[in-house]
Amino acid sequence: MIGPDIGFLVERIGVAVFALSGALVAARKGMDPFGFALLATVTGVGGGSLRDVLLGRPAFWIQDPTDPVICVAVALALYFHGRRRGLAFFGGGGRILVWADAMGLAIFAVVGSATALAAGAPPITAVVLGTLTATFGGIIRDILAGDVPLVLHREIYVTAAFLGAAVHAGAVSAGLPGFIAGAAGIGSAFVLRALAILKDWSLPPYVEAGR
Repeated sequence: MIGPDIGFLVERIGVAVFALSGALVAARKGMDPFGFALLATVTGVGGGSLRDVLLGRPAFWIQDPTDPVICVAVALALYFHGRRRGLAFFGGGGRILVWADAMGLAIFAVVGSATALAAGAPPITAVVLGTLTATFGGIIRDILAGDVPLVLHREIYVTAAFLGAAVHAGAVSAGLPGFIAGAAGIGSAFVLRALAILKDWSLPPYVEAGR
């Protein structure tokens, strides 16, 4: 597993990055501060909440509200910064949104896998829960924003999350130290997603034979 101190830091970074992606979507849609806070929060904690429900325990942020506080803080900071100075620093929000989402995806794939393994789940279950943790918050964000969720595009998205969770769970099962397993999982998920973004990779769509 990832060490508790490192795991705490990594998860908070993931929450902040995913919250940023939610806030950038709110900026693109011209939402008010509540909309910023809502999209940032559901993106930051949505996947982890689903993971904990499936593990049969209270959502992680109920006992410790640090993560929702981070989400709201990121959302309001972006809202007020954007109103005063615009989003030029974020490239207008579009490109940075894609990369923030990619980093959050990679981090949460490993955090979800590590949390599931720590709860006693078998490796295959950990991979599934890691994938859900990484993707579910983004699904909620896109639905609330009126967009087609990224997971329904042909882009390599869920595949990257699955790879990161699988690499992490496999490395832990092989006895590698938690830090190495976590770094390998995050790195593999992010690299695959980054290559898909840069090279416009996508999985082949379903085409019926004869058409």
